[in-house]
Amino acid sequence: MALIEFQNVVKKFNGVPVLDGLTFDVRAGEVLCVVGPSGTGKSVTLKHLVRLLTPTSGRVLVDGVDVATCSGRELNRIRSRIGYLFQGGALLAWMNVAENVALPLRECTDMGDDEIDRRVAAALESVELTAAAGKYPAEISGGMQKRAGLARAIVRPTNDVVLYDEPTSGLDPVTSVTINRLIRKLNRELGITSIVVTHDLPGALAIADRILLVKGGRAVICAAPADFLKSDSRDVQEFLAAMKGEIP
Repeated sequence: MALIEFQNVVKKFNGVPVLDGLTFDVRAGEVLCVVGPSGTGKSVTLKHLVRLLTPTSGRVLVDGVDVATCSGRELNRIRSRIGYLFQGGALLAWMNVAENVALPLRECTDMGDDEIDRRVAAALESVELTAAAGKYPAEISGGMQKRAGLARAIVRPTNDVVLYDEPTSGLDPVTSVTINRLIRKLNRELGITSIVVTHDLPGALAIADRILLVKGGRAVICAAPADFLKSDSRDVQEFLAAMKGEIP
C-alpha cells in the first residue's frame, strides 16, 4: 500500500513547468531513489512533501491526506513524521553535534532533559557518531556532518520517513559508501521509509528497493534496480550511458 503518492503534479515557476504531470508512489518501509538529469525537479519534489512548495495542480498525498490543502494541525502531524537531510547537513555552527541533534526535540516536543539526552545518544549511536557528540561542525569532516544531520532527521520518536537531498554530494567514494550503508541500515533496523534524491547511481543501485527516473518533470520509470538496468526505455539507456561517460 502506498504511503506517499504524487498524482499528476505540476509545478510552475514564472509560468515554466519544473514538474509536468509527475506521478509515482512510495511504499511504506521502502527505499526509493530518485535519479535524473540536473534541473529536472528532483529536489523540488521533496519540498512538496513538507509543503515548502505547493503544486500548481495535482495532489501530493501522505497516508491519503492532501498535503497542500490539509489544516495546519494535520500538516504539523505530517511534518512530525518526516525528517529531512539537506545537502550540506545544515548544522548550526554555534552548537555542538549533540546540541544540533537535540534541536528538534527541544523545539517541537515537551521532553525533559534526561529523555532528550537518551534519544540523542541513541540517534548518534545509530549513525556511528557517538564519539563526536561534543564537537562543533567546523571540527568534523563533511561526511560526519552528514551523519549528524541524519541523526537529527531520525531523533524524534514520530519520525518514520526521511527525505535525503543528495546525501553523498561532495563526499569521497569511501564516505559515500558509508552514508549509503547507513541509509539502508536505518531502513532495515528502524523501518524508516526513505526517499533519496541522488546523482550517485552506483549507490542507488546498491540501496534502493526501487529507482525512479525523472526527466522533464515526469516519471520515466519506477522499477527495482535489476529491472531498471534491463529497461529498453531510450531515456533510461541514455541516462545509464551518461553515467558511464558514454555517448549513446
